[in-house]
Amino acid sequence: MKFVDQATIRVEAGKGGDGCLSFRREKFIAKGGPDGGDGGDGGSIFLLVDEGLNTLVDFRHKRLFRAKNGQTGMGRDRFGKKADDLYIKVPVGTLVYDEDTDELIGDLLSKNEKLLVAQGGLHGSGNARFKSSINRSPRKITKGKSGEVRNLKLELQVLADVGLLGMPNTGKSSFLRAVSEATPKIGDYPFTTIYPNLGVVKVANEDSFVIADIPGLIEGAANGVGLGTEFLKHLGRTNLLLHLVDICQDKEDVYEDIKKIEVELTRYNKDLSCKERWLLLNKSDLLPNELIEELKLYLLSKLEDRIKIFTISALTGSGCQELIYQTYNWILEQKKK
Repeated sequence: MKFVDQATIRVEAGKGGDGCLSFRREKFIAKGGPDGGDGGDGGSIFLLVDEGLNTLVDFRHKRLFRAKNGQTGMGRDRFGKKADDLYIKVPVGTLVYDEDTDELIGDLLSKNEKLLVAQGGLHGSGNARFKSSINRSPRKITKGKSGEVRNLKLELQVLADVGLLGMPNTGKSSFLRAVSEATPKIGDYPFTTIYPNLGVVKVANEDSFVIADIPGLIEGAANGVGLGTEFLKHLGRTNLLLHLVDICQDKEDVYEDIKKIEVELTRYNKDLSCKERWLLLNKSDLLPNELIEELKLYLLSKLEDRIKIFTISALTGSGCQELIYQTYNWILEQKKK
């Protein structure tokens, strides 16, 4: 299914039903008094988390959601029926903004969590409400209130324990295929991945964690070049970043690629640049061990912060299993903390 991570919708809650103006009229009862009932409340609109959804694509086809109005009050002291509330299903990880004010309304992270986004209008009062010792036949009623109307911007940020990042064509999608059941598109050209992919990595029978693969980043990504800001935001919920590097190039170029990604992370969000990040030297099957060890020593001498470095081959699976075990153990340690 096509991954769509942003949508704009309009929600219109229902209007409250008007109160009724009525007097009791029965045989042999000339002045029966007021008996107009209240109206019913208008329907409210809620967003409801549905674990079965993983995209906002449905909102590309329907953008207007209206709840029903409350029923008007009736004679004989009968109240109007309250309108049913309207529930709109969204995926886990949906951020909800008021598009007109850019205010964050809610962050939906849990199964079956619901968020009120438009309050239904209150009902009007019938004339029976205004009967008093002074006024025995009131002709006063109140109208139902209008429901709340809002323009909403929905953003989906994927929920994953681990995020993959790197320059285009470094083998992120191949790595995701190698360690999980995910089947992202793989090709020998840049930007094969154009939407984020999620993969569940099984460590044992009951143990697993989730990896998010975002499209490759290029210089200027933090400023939106190549839709960089649209992709970087998906790393915000991850705990660990796995930075894949293509080692089939000069060691100076490998280092430059690493620094470019570091710069983009810092420019986009300082908190993102401070996340735990491991370096994965991919395509080890194409180089002799001596050159790989030489590259590792070179990188350790150049990188200011101490960083974990792993040598892997997404194609053959070499080094991937050990990396997965270490990743899972790190996740468990963080949960204990």
